[in-house]
Amino acid sequence: MSTNQVTQTDPGARARVIKLGLDLHASLFVVVRQVDEQASQPPQRFSEEGFVGFVHRQLAQADSVHSCYEAGPFGYVLHRRLIKMGVHNLVVRPRDWSTYGERVKTDSRDAGALCSCLDRYLAGNRGALAIVWIPSEAEEAARSVSRQRQTLARERVRLIVRGKSLARMRGLSLPLEWWKERIFPKLELPDDLRTQLASWQRILLPIDAELVALTEQLQAAAPAELPSYLGAMTWEMLRREVGDWRRFRNRRQVASYTGLCPSEHSSGCSRLQGSITRHGNPRLRHVLVEAAWRLVRYQPDYHAVAKWREALLATPCSRARKKKIIVAIARQLAVDLWRLATGRATAAQLGFATT
Repeated sequence: MSTNQVTQTDPGARARVIKLGLDLHASLFVVVRQVDEQASQPPQRFSEEGFVGFVHRQLAQADSVHSCYEAGPFGYVLHRRLIKMGVHNLVVRPRDWSTYGERVKTDSRDAGALCSCLDRYLAGNRGALAIVWIPSEAEEAARSVSRQRQTLARERVRLIVRGKSLARMRGLSLPLEWWKERIFPKLELPDDLRTQLASWQRILLPIDAELVALTEQLQAAAPAELPSYLGAMTWEMLRREVGDWRRFRNRRQVASYTGLCPSEHSSGCSRLQGSITRHGNPRLRHVLVEAAWRLVRYQPDYHAVAKWREALLATPCSRARKKKIIVAIARQLAVDLWRLATGRATAAQLGFATT
């Protein structure tokens, strides 16, 4: 045997590539390792710092180390740390790793499935893993601001509705802004109910103040010239969720990221398209649909609106049909904003009236 060939049983042999499938928890990392084309090894369990030491040993034993873990509440801190160490790490879209519906889920099985898919991905099967785009730290910080505003807005609605439901149980009806300082003292309420509502009001007032401050901050960051009625807030929320429009190579990738593409079940000579896939970024999807409704009303010359105007004005046009049309406009809007942000088209070419 030549000197550059080593047997698999040689303990001192240097591996060409080591693959690691990672299943992460707050205090536990479950790791499945595969060396070159050998079979996957049994799972190992580490603390975070123990795992870092383990990775250093793998880097010393192989020409390259590849790893992957699912996107989740741990963000991209570990990814950036691994990249800095010299590991080729991927963050992938979470999924159910139970291939045949066994209804058995364990950390070891998930880590093993990740390692197996990583092996196929590195062998050239790009469909084995759905890779998540990694924002820069600045992009992640900017996105967290708009998401914080969305969280506060949802919490405000929840508390407002909670107060209205308390009053409804007593046979009373409250105005929508019952908690405002100018309205609440004027309400005729039983003393015990007023005490209950006052506790919700004390929470609502600072939430509303913080929401106003974040709204002003986001609107101030938007460009001065925007398509009319798209709105500075909408523009900033879309921009921060996308992060970098240039990461999309074509319109198909943009549309897929929104999750507004129709699902499909085709076989043989039959082709059936169904409801939207909802695959992608749900926050982006909701903002696009909301913006599409506004553009239908205030931007009649926008080319996507003009294309569907006759269908929207047709009689009869059911509510379900209108929703489908709005989804189509929202999908086209995402593509057009990509064109606008990357310089592929101007607002005038797309039919946008600008402020």
